[in-house]
Amino acid sequence: MKTLLVVAGAVVALFLTIAQFGTAGWTHPPMVAQQHGFRGTAMDQIQTRNGAVALKAANVAPEPAEKVEEGTDKAGAVYENVKVLKDVSVEEFNRLMVSMTEWVSPQQGCTYCHNTENMADDSLYQKRVARRMLEMTQHINTTWKEKHVGEAGVTCYTCHRGQPVPQHVWFENPGPTARSGFRERNNGQNLASPSVGLASLPYDTLTEFLGKKDVDENLIRVNATTALPESRGKPIQAAEKTYGLMIHMSQGLGVNCTYCHNTRAISQWSQSTPQRTLAWHGIRMVRDLNGDYMKPLTSTFPANRLGPTGDVPKVNCTTCHNGQNKPLAGAHVVEAYPELTRVTAVETPAAEQPPQPAPVQPPAPAGTPTPPR
Repeated sequence: MKTLLVVAGAVVALFLTIAQFGTAGWTHPPMVAQQHGFRGTAMDQIQTRNGAVALKAANVAPEPAEKVEEGTDKAGAVYENVKVLKDVSVEEFNRLMVSMTEWVSPQQGCTYCHNTENMADDSLYQKRVARRMLEMTQHINTTWKEKHVGEAGVTCYTCHRGQPVPQHVWFENPGPTARSGFRERNNGQNLASPSVGLASLPYDTLTEFLGKKDVDENLIRVNATTALPESRGKPIQAAEKTYGLMIHMSQGLGVNCTYCHNTRAISQWSQSTPQRTLAWHGIRMVRDLNGDYMKPLTSTFPANRLGPTGDVPKVNCTTCHNGQNKPLAGAHVVEAYPELTRVTAVETPAAEQPPQPAPVQPPAPAGTPTPPR
């Protein structure tokens, strides 16, 4: 009997071992490792070879439309109700419209934004949103060129990828709707939110860090800058929210912590990579876009396009990056569309412009200057 039990146990153990290897979802060699940090610090990015190939295939920039010979007539003089691209030639204007259709609504065609019986008509909300998105694209390619997007730039395709609504947008999370006899005080945790990698971290992290334009510049920093600080530091809840943002950025760019940080001294700029400076500006760019371009469109969007709290769809790191450290593998997508690399809208009189806060610069990390993307 004892022998029989031993044999049965061995058989069960064998089957459990087979099940473990067959169903655990392990990744197998060959692996691809790229060094991004200082030698000897193991600051490497590691992927499976198949995963790297699949990610690259999912992030291929489309071929630009054929070039046209620029004429003398401007779109604003030939077509009615052109507001953003009025000083662009008719030929360039039409080329860009065709490209935008391919970038945003290839299945719906021109009718997604236009009343084709009267192209000047603004009755479709999609057209009014698209007009503002054109301004946002020009803003990114001018204001944020040196700080974040480099020579690569962005087009509508960077976010939309052939879909009217980009896959990676987000809304404010209202949290659980159920109410018990006790008031919840869980810091927004344990709700398996995709925005923080389904981890036990606060689900409203993006709202606090990326949904507001004017925030405390030290909002993300949770550790003291001096030894034995006299003042009381931030609570552990603040650290959890910061960690949630880092998880989001890690997933959005398809990298681990060591892409920006030397984890032996994670807060030290002098031991960080140049990518950390890019990320610092990227956070502020996202806040800028959500605050000045997306939120003002709340009344333009219909109710069915708003989130559960009535807020507009907003951008985050994943919206552009889609799992790559450089969107579309760093392709210079804007070179073929010079009208997107300058502000073509009519300038707002200085008296009507809100005062601009003084720019805040991050500490310079050690190493070579940040290369343009």
